[in-house]
Amino acid sequence: MPTLSDLVTYCDERTRRAAYKDAPGAFNGLQLANRGRVTKIGAAVDAGVVPFQKAVAAGVDFLIVHHGMFWDMPRPLTGAVYERLATLIDGDCALYSNHLPLDGHPELGNNALLARQLGLVPDRPFLVKDGEAIGRIAARAGTRATLRAQLEKLYGRVIAIEYGSDAPSAVAFCSGSGNSAVPELRPAGVDTLVTGELREEWFNTAQEQNLNLYLCGHYATEVHGVKALAAELAAKFDLPWEFIATDNPL
Repeated sequence: MPTLSDLVTYCDERTRRAAYKDAPGAFNGLQLANRGRVTKIGAAVDAGVVPFQKAVAAGVDFLIVHHGMFWDMPRPLTGAVYERLATLIDGDCALYSNHLPLDGHPELGNNALLARQLGLVPDRPFLVKDGEAIGRIAARAGTRATLRAQLEKLYGRVIAIEYGSDAPSAVAFCSGSGNSAVPELRPAGVDTLVTGELREEWFNTAQEQNLNLYLCGHYATEVHGVKALAAELAAKFDLPWEFIATDNPL
């Protein structure tokens, strides 16, 4: 039976966790240990009482999340903060968080997988921060109408803001929040972005700079990386795994 340390070491090395300079509150890596034994892997987008309860009920004792627990810490261990920790500890469930490394990874990352689900090859780096690419760019032939139709088949809600080219030659991908990505489009020679969500003011920028922006949901665009890492980890260590879905529409 693999140990907790075995799985953590594999995840750290496979995602190149230490190479990415993330927000301090991201606290990538093992956020909460268990007693050291792992029998089932789980994957979820967010830390939260409900996904933790679902994971424990499903027998998960190693849960991978994209958004961890400590963004606004330190906080008193009361209320929902206490319930999160108590749920994991009572269920002997370890928590492993991986944010930017699991956006930018060329194989397991959200952005590479966003491109590949459209049949595209994400072969150019995009949104490079501290030497590491967070996003990806893929060359594409076809119309933006076809791109929009592909996205609408994959995602429950797609907001299309279309002021760019009718047949974009390339598409940039930035899962989750794309607010930092929009200013980087024109410098990268791209006018089309697939992302999760944006602030309201970027609509005017799209009109002024002739951009195509496709918003597919923050949560929905970030299920891919945790699923891919959990599936690979499960295959490596011969363990079952399960995706812990929530009703997050955002």
